[in-house]
Amino acid sequence: MSQTLIEKIAQRYAVGQPPGHRVRAGDFLSIQPAHCMTHDNTAAVIPKFRSMGATRIANPRQPVFCLDHDIQNTAPENLATYATIEAFAREQGIDFYPAGRGIGHQVLIEEGYVLPGTLVVASDSHANMYGAIGALGTPIVRTDAAAIWATGRTWWQVPEIVQVYLEGRLGPGVTGKDVIITLIGLYCRDEVLNACIEFAGPGVAALAMEERMTIANMTTEWGALAGVFPCDEVTLAYLRTRVQVLEQRSPRPQRLAPQVLTELAATPLCADPDAHYAKVLALDLALVRPRVAGPNEVKSTRSVAELAAERIRVDKAFLMSCVNGRTDDFAAAAAELRGRQVAPHVQLFVAAASSEVEQEARRRGDWQVLAEAGAKFLPAGCGACIGLGAGVLTDGEVGISATNRNFDGRMGSRKSQVYLASPAVVAASAAAGYIAAPQWAGNSVSTSDELTPRICSVPRPAQPAQRVELLAGFPGVIRGELLWVPKDNLNTDGIYGKEFTYKTLPPEEMAAVVMRNYDPEFQELAQAGDLLVGGYNFGCGSSREQGATALKFRGIGLVLAGSFSQTFSRNAFNNGFICLECPALVDSLRQAFGVRNERTLRTGWQATVDFGASAVSVVTAAGAQVFRYPPLGIVAQELIVAGGFEAVLRRTLS
Repeated sequence: MSQTLIEKIAQRYAVGQPPGHRVRAGDFLSIQPAHCMTHDNTAAVIPKFRSMGATRIANPRQPVFCLDHDIQNTAPENLATYATIEAFAREQGIDFYPAGRGIGHQVLIEEGYVLPGTLVVASDSHANMYGAIGALGTPIVRTDAAAIWATGRTWWQVPEIVQVYLEGRLGPGVTGKDVIITLIGLYCRDEVLNACIEFAGPGVAALAMEERMTIANMTTEWGALAGVFPCDEVTLAYLRTRVQVLEQRSPRPQRLAPQVLTELAATPLCADPDAHYAKVLALDLALVRPRVAGPNEVKSTRSVAELAAERIRVDKAFLMSCVNGRTDDFAAAAAELRGRQVAPHVQLFVAAASSEVEQEARRRGDWQVLAEAGAKFLPAGCGACIGLGAGVLTDGEVGISATNRNFDGRMGSRKSQVYLASPAVVAASAAAGYIAAPQWAGNSVSTSDELTPRICSVPRPAQPAQRVELLAGFPGVIRGELLWVPKDNLNTDGIYGKEFTYKTLPPEEMAAVVMRNYDPEFQELAQAGDLLVGGYNFGCGSSREQGATALKFRGIGLVLAGSFSQTFSRNAFNNGFICLECPALVDSLRQAFGVRNERTLRTGWQATVDFGASAVSVVTAAGAQVFRYPPLGIVAQELIVAGGFEAVLRRTLS
């Protein structure tokens, strides 16, 4: 069976698979990633690690600690937290990078932890950035990080995989930030939600490594769980440069020794020509123009020329973060500001993605240009991007930022507005005092929209039906009436309201309030043993695990949906609760019941979920139907039998 690049990398790092099994989208895997990065949240992972009964890190070379988020905070409490993390790293023999070295994702790439064909995870949503190097980088939650520390492993369900086919090459001055903002705005109907992306096509070769880092990083904001570029000559050339930099050290890290590059060049991992992708999206890079996202919405994008015509005043400008805090970014900003001054009413804040980037920008002279223009410099790392430290936005202020997120309140006050753009646009806007096009653009920046979505959906070839081996203690079948909740994007606030999230309630009280925000009549309609069927992207929004556990406590047998938020599904299985993706069943219910006023509907359809056959058999007044779903393998079954992930880990450690 042919495989995508992502499936091949997942295969390489999967453990305990049956002999001859070929990993494919939908599979539940036990994975042993090459590395696991945690940052300031390491302090929250340590007690989870200890609560599992663990005392020693299984493989001290696997975790990496990077302090990067709240580094401007010199309060005794924060300094004590940082000291605790450093002491734990020293005790366990873990690689540790202190505050000021840089943002963890940038540091991992610079230090050679991320290599083509590797699986590297982080307890941070922008782990997608590792895909620029040809690695499968994906975020995990803190329980996963503790599990990796304790056992070297965690579990992962391979998402559907979407190919983004790039043609042409970027015009002068157009950047990787413009590419990803264009993609997010062009394909803004959840085309890649909870999927993994593989970039392909002749346009890839024309993208520099830093452009790839920007694009891969912001696949997170696009809704994807990974964004992976192929390993090509651009990748290898970048890694050769990194080898030269690291060769000046004594001792040099062996993880990026010259022989490693020789092996990578000789045996590159790549997708099979006939690999299956759930969708193929296309973009002609030659048609990309400078674009801006916002305010306070990543998917709302407009040309910079259109916004420039409106002369939208800005109060603060930001050149920083893991998406656009690198040397080429500062060079572009310096080219725009050379000989100019930041407007009197604007503050321009600058922070490099790493101390190494800052040193190189200083060597090139770009740092000095920014200083002469009036920039205010912050230490290498995170900061205003996540609403911490100097420069955060206050009520009524407008920011133009080269960061990756502009959610309400992300960079300060919820009453502020944030626009996202490339470093050149940010610099031009800082000098003009309003959102402005770069000087180099002249009249070439068009307000017209030449792009239209080009999507090809590809149904997966039918697989021969086969019986799934079931673990002892795992149910062969579950039966119940289908309880229809016909809403797409039902978020966790609707399932379990925020007024209860931070209260410690016993299971029976959690059960009594579940779904109340979505439908006050749910409690009267739902019965123990019902099989709840939701729409698409069920459980999106907040990562609160009570969204899953409260349904379990209410007596819901399991949840079926067209698709799930990856975080909801993970929380469910981590707590021993079954979620099954069955879009054909959802579509059949929609056809049968049409558009109704009811938020919750008892269907009268009796269903039998046969886990051995990976099928849902439904009996209605019109007859019987069978709907198939991806099989639940041993890894998923083990989570259910044990009652959740922590129980599995405790059993493993004991």
